[in-house]
Amino acid sequence: MKKLFLIIGAPGSGKTTDAELIAKRNPDTIVHYSTGDLLRAEVASGSELGKKIKSYIDNGNLVPLEIVINTIKSAIEKADKNIILIDGFPRSVEQMIALNEMLKTSKDIDLVAVIEVEVSEEIARDRVLGRARGADDNVEVFNNRMKVFLGPINDIEKFYSKQKKVNKINGERTVEEIVDEMEKIIKEKI
Repeated sequence: MKKLFLIIGAPGSGKTTDAELIAKRNPDTIVHYSTGDLLRAEVASGSELGKKIKSYIDNGNLVPLEIVINTIKSAIEKADKNIILIDGFPRSVEQMIALNEMLKTSKDIDLVAVIEVEVSEEIARDRVLGRARGADDNVEVFNNRMKVFLGPINDIEKFYSKQKKVNKINGERTVEEIVDEMEKIIKEKI
């Protein structure tokens, strides 16, 4: 049975870095996938699908549901470890519902917890604009990404809170403090 942990948070919350570090600390048992990285890898491949994905990412918009769900499902199925961290997902109520449906039909994947890394909008903006990884890291795109994040977050929190799966952590501390707390939550749940 694969144990799935979803790491969510605003753009710039540090969720990808945190999950990467936990996977590096536990290379024999934990694998990490960033939804953004999975989609960017498809873009980098130069495929037709990659070109389609790029047009959404460059404007800070959500990639269509079917593409994201298939990408996530494929990553989980190919995972060579039983503890899987996926960050940046779900980003919409539709993604959450589609994931829930996928999990209902899958006998070998258990959603253990949703860990939300909380940061203020000001901190998130400073981090994203300070890193400037690419065309999607500018003020206009950040503002759109933040709006896209904030729109469904209350519904996502309520949905997973009813299942007693939400764990919120303060993302405005040192990376080490955040990673230590997140790793502790994961290990306590498995």
